[in-house]
Amino acid sequence: MSVAGFILFLLLFVGIGLWSSRGQAKTRDAYLLADSSISPLLTALSAAATKYSGYMFIGLMGYIYIYGLSAVWLIAGFLFGDLLAFSAVPSAIRRATEKTGAVSFAQLISQWNGNHYRLVRLAIGVLTLVFLSTYAAAQLNAGGKALQALFDWPASAGAVIGAAMIMTYCLSGGLRASIWTDAAQSILMMLAMALLMFAAISQAGGWQPFTSQLAAVSDSYLDWGPQRFGSIGATVLFAAGWLFNGLGVTGQPQVMVRFMAMDSPGNAFRTGVYYFLWSSAFLSVSLIVGLAARLYISAETGFDAELALPTLAQNLLPGIAIGVVIGGIFAASLSTADSQVLSCSAVLSEDFKLLNNHVRSKQLTTLAVIVSALGIAVFSAANVFTLVIIAWAALSSSIGPLVIVQALGGRPSQATALIMMVCGLAVALLWRWYGLNQQVYEGAPGMLTGFLIYAITIAGRQLRG
Repeated sequence: MSVAGFILFLLLFVGIGLWSSRGQAKTRDAYLLADSSISPLLTALSAAATKYSGYMFIGLMGYIYIYGLSAVWLIAGFLFGDLLAFSAVPSAIRRATEKTGAVSFAQLISQWNGNHYRLVRLAIGVLTLVFLSTYAAAQLNAGGKALQALFDWPASAGAVIGAAMIMTYCLSGGLRASIWTDAAQSILMMLAMALLMFAAISQAGGWQPFTSQLAAVSDSYLDWGPQRFGSIGATVLFAAGWLFNGLGVTGQPQVMVRFMAMDSPGNAFRTGVYYFLWSSAFLSVSLIVGLAARLYISAETGFDAELALPTLAQNLLPGIAIGVVIGGIFAASLSTADSQVLSCSAVLSEDFKLLNNHVRSKQLTTLAVIVSALGIAVFSAANVFTLVIIAWAALSSSIGPLVIVQALGGRPSQATALIMMVCGLAVALLWRWYGLNQQVYEGAPGMLTGFLIYAITIAGRQLRG
């Protein structure tokens, strides 16, 4: 029954993707940017589903399972960082898209102020290809892990199924198909988490017994921070670092392109309201479910914490409901992977000009990216959480500060933009290399480096003036 439910959802997503592309014009603007006609609600649901990807169901669940309530600081960082980003960036991106006529994220950033920074465009393209293909592979990996835990299928089977689905609807409808399936997937993601939350609380006998049993897991499992990190100061530092994870959404092409496709800059506020309502509810429920996993799954030696959620579903739910959860995990994975695939496709076809401007060329590059991501997913040994955090931090640190500076009216030169990108990326990667990310998320020093370099150049101009 659980397999049947899972297959039903797969067919539903493919059907929605194909349906959404009916009658769509065969132009590059339609394929890559949905003719900039996406409503606020669709934009919000798509952006949220794209950001809160398979690693929420697999990677973050494993983190909460291990560390308990202190994971609330990651979630707070996601939300408050997003809030800062949404205060200025989406509406500015939509206005700049209209002004420049850009169809790719790299083109938009490189032409934002009327300039044509070719080196900036190529640099963003390279970063997008390297890190988003890895990120997409992590999503396929997440789906594979879920199927392995529930159905005992090879992990590669889930990756192949996910890649085949993305190929089916993205080749047909491009970004419009991706956005419509994302919206449906966001609903299933919420339903899957809610099912598990209510099942876990009910199994414990209600909310009060549930929290009491959680407190008994260990002395620190429900500690919000100081006991886990050693002091209040260390807790604040950890939380502030993860705020940059949320702010780093500005450097994610797969999310920002949703705002390029928004129907009007004036709808940015409404989009933000929808986005935060969904995100706040989803993250709150996710935290409760992650904590619940520790009640019903023994922390045995050798247990892969990233399988906590599918294992919890197997322990608590009947067959058809398990199908909903596995569908939710797959939905989360696909809603991000398809967006990343299309962003990489735009780089190859638009920014690198590998083929002509015909839609068939866009489809060929999309196919090439899917095959590449699948290869990484099948042969990579890294866990989902690690792959996602590295890719997110790299893009946040290299591209995020440049986007924010331009959205706020800054006009960095091409040389300044390149230095901001290179130094931000280098600091983030070195921060992780030396293990400092255990204290502060590497995206924080990476992004701060970019802002600092821009501030120094502005100060230098003023002194010379």
